[in-house]
Amino acid sequence: MSRSAHPAGPRHADVLPEGHYSAPPADLNTLDPKVWAQTVDRGDDGVVRVGGVDVKALAEEFGTPAYFLDETDFRARARAWRTAFGQDADVFYAGKAFLSRAVVRWLHEEGLNLDVCSGGELATALSAGMPADRIAFHGNNKSTEEIHRAVEAGVGRIVLDSFQEIVRVAHIAQELGKRQRVQIRVTVGVEAHTHEFIATAHEDQKFGIPLAGGQAAEAVRRALKLDGLELIGIHSHIGSQIFDTSGFEVAAHRVVGLLKDIRDEHGVELPEIDLGGGLGIAYTSADDPREPHEIAKALTEIVTRECEGARLRTPRISVEPGRAIVGPTAFTLYEVGTIKPLDGLRTYVSVDGGMSDNIRTALYDAEYSVALVSRTSDAEPMLARVVGKHCESGDIVVKDAFLPADLAPGDLIAVPATGAYCRSMASNYNHVLRPPVVAVKDGEARVIVRRETEDDLLRLDVG
Repeated sequence: MSRSAHPAGPRHADVLPEGHYSAPPADLNTLDPKVWAQTVDRGDDGVVRVGGVDVKALAEEFGTPAYFLDETDFRARARAWRTAFGQDADVFYAGKAFLSRAVVRWLHEEGLNLDVCSGGELATALSAGMPADRIAFHGNNKSTEEIHRAVEAGVGRIVLDSFQEIVRVAHIAQELGKRQRVQIRVTVGVEAHTHEFIATAHEDQKFGIPLAGGQAAEAVRRALKLDGLELIGIHSHIGSQIFDTSGFEVAAHRVVGLLKDIRDEHGVELPEIDLGGGLGIAYTSADDPREPHEIAKALTEIVTRECEGARLRTPRISVEPGRAIVGPTAFTLYEVGTIKPLDGLRTYVSVDGGMSDNIRTALYDAEYSVALVSRTSDAEPMLARVVGKHCESGDIVVKDAFLPADLAPGDLIAVPATGAYCRSMASNYNHVLRPPVVAVKDGEARVIVRRETEDDLLRLDVG
């Protein structure tokens, strides 16, 4: 098929159907640096490069779909968070965003700590050499085996998420002859401006112990009485993909109020407060995330002000960026397959991946950008919906975006800002193989998580 052989879908903004899009950009060949990793650019030949390697060469060597992670960008973002908060605070990378042994080593080298929330994440961290005392263990339903392994390994903190867990962790710690450092996760009743599924501080959800009704205060009483526990602080997390700090201000006010009550009742000033993560990134040009130094300044000022008002010593602050570090560092590369124009609506562009490598659009109605990266084009923009190859009508990667009207099968397109959660939440739906993660730096590319094979699938099928 020639590049103009298929009829294009609607092209002009005044005839487009309702949807999640703005007017077409002036130049479809320009890459917005806000949504792409820092070493991504378009070469003189029109081919997009990352870390000095063009995507055609990457596709030929590693295949598609594949996640390509800019190691230089990852390290720079990790350092920016570490530098912004300084030596008087702790930065825990939230491993759930994306975790591999290579990532653990980068974090260790850049001076960050690590937050894990399962036995598998803990095993990955320990196997890659992260010191156990720099690991925090989260989760609303940690198994006895997971707690035992965490305490035995000597993790720096376990975040207690329920009354049952207070007793469970204390019992295991005593059995092992240890005193485990813990924080209590509280839900503070803050309404984060985010999707319902990723707002985590309202009372009606599975995480934490509510401040309301004195439940958090009672959890503190119980933890302070148990010999196997060393209560070091309070933990709060208000949600994900948040762009302002107003919710953190309300959360800090309520958490500091609890710290004051603890001091007044028990004569103890807890030394730490963890404000969680959840700061947003730019998935599209419309998103406007804040820089780490701005976030650090704002959060530090909020906690200091609240503590001064309560006549408390300012505790050591912890934060847990995950998406904010790894999210912008990677893009997913796809090959275009079927192109299906729907007259008066849009053009459906099918790629060789889909909801198995990025479930977020189907799950959260998440919005993404997309670009033609194997060449440039001067064709008019067409409204496109990028969809996957799965037998599911909701298999959408990018709901509404503009791509060149001469897009053709075999072209390479890329979706930026897929470093967080895409590989972590990837599945084998329709027995599709999960893509590899390839780190690129200084003109060299290497696999850090290999592509699955059919042998991998069949090895688990013992029937």
